[in-house]
Amino acid sequence: MIVMVPMRAFFGAAAIVFVACMAAEVRADDASPWQKDAHSAIRLLAGSRSGTVLLGGIAIQLQDGWKTYWRTPGDSGVPPRFDFSKSENVEAVTVMWPAPRQFDDGAGGTSLGYKHQVVLPLRIVAKNPDKPLTLRADISYAVCEKLCIPVEAKAELAFASVASTEDGALSEALNAVPKPANIGDPNPLTVRDVKREGKTGVVVDVTAPEAKEVSLFVEGPTPDWALPVPKLVGQSPGVKRFAFELEGLPPGASPDGAALKLTLVGGDKSYEFNVNLN
Repeated sequence: MIVMVPMRAFFGAAAIVFVACMAAEVRADDASPWQKDAHSAIRLLAGSRSGTVLLGGIAIQLQDGWKTYWRTPGDSGVPPRFDFSKSENVEAVTVMWPAPRQFDDGAGGTSLGYKHQVVLPLRIVAKNPDKPLTLRADISYAVCEKLCIPVEAKAELAFASVASTEDGALSEALNAVPKPANIGDPNPLTVRDVKREGKTGVVVDVTAPEAKEVSLFVEGPTPDWALPVPKLVGQSPGVKRFAFELEGLPPGASPDGAALKLTLVGGDKSYEFNVNLN
């Protein structure tokens, strides 16, 4: 049997297919192809291009039960490393880090990182905003279940001058990055006080009347400081006390006057505090 299709309906269907293909093409331009290994996948995202500073992202997907690490991995783990030096028309790239989760590292310690999926926002400065820009990334990271497996990936993505379909995902990821704050700020979730306890101890009092679960992380002034994850040691109504030892310092380093970064996470809120240790 031969079925006759009106030409108007035919062209209407063809137009729908054409628009769908165009949408798929535009979306493909906003993200590089997934680079996959046995337990994860990674790709670059491009935000809308406007001016000298652009927003991009590194999207990572992880198999159930697997994790990857934050910039400071905690008691064990491997932090991701990124090399953007092969990019074109790129002056600088800053990686921003959404607040991590903490989990048992399987060896009695605590590791810090992400499960399921995460987007790391990128702040990209163009050398010339009027010229094409291509971001190229060599990426080294680890995915872990009971054992850690190193992963090497390469990704490349050109930034167009049109509105990006990834703007929503990048904005959501940017909102998950801890906000700068000062000790004693009048936020419902804040660091109230930091003080030394003896020669090697540090105590941090946190105001957190609304957050159900609160985590505190500490970083030293340089990546070779490997400070332990602060532990919750006490609480009273509206206040939680964390403590950590000044261990894991590089040889010859002194904690006196050291510039520490505290990251406070509670519920969907997170903040970063810079403090000089007296």
